[in-house]
Amino acid sequence: MKTKELFEIFNAHKDKSLLFEYQPQEFVKANYHITEVKHLKIDSVDCGSGTDAWNETIIQLWESPLEIGKRDFMSVYKALSILNKVGKMKSYDMEAEVKFEYSNKTFHTAQLFVNDFEIQNSNLIIKLAVEKTDCKAKTVCGFVEEVKAALVSDEPCCSPDGNCC
Repeated sequence: MKTKELFEIFNAHKDKSLLFEYQPQEFVKANYHITEVKHLKIDSVDCGSGTDAWNETIIQLWESPLEIGKRDFMSVYKALSILNKVGKMKSYDMEAEVKFEYSNKTFHTAQLFVNDFEIQNSNLIIKLAVEKTDCKAKTVCGFVEEVKAALVSDEPCCSPDGNCC
């Protein structure tokens, strides 16, 4: 989801409580805070020597240990006011992919992408998901997905005389 789409959803549902589902039926607790907003500029080189660049907006969620048992979730209005304040200090790239960074005692720290959203009664639920790693240079490196599943080899995926790193 693009940053501008998140803002559009938030603006359309200011009167709702904001919940985050980080795994199916697992929600960030009501004691969460937005503790950081990161404006990342990614400049990368993949294993096939391809270059790429893009921006990301990372919003960090943290559960306060001092507010365990809190029942009222942050309102969309409050979250939007925090994000708007950040935007006045450091401009957003509204076309940047937005992700949420989160962890708890049983869930590893991860940058989760927005998979979907849902309205349930007075709640806006942002459905997050783990993004799997992938090789952008499959063709250059000689990986064909259909064949890859059938191949079993003890050889490393990239040989010294190949096109990969």
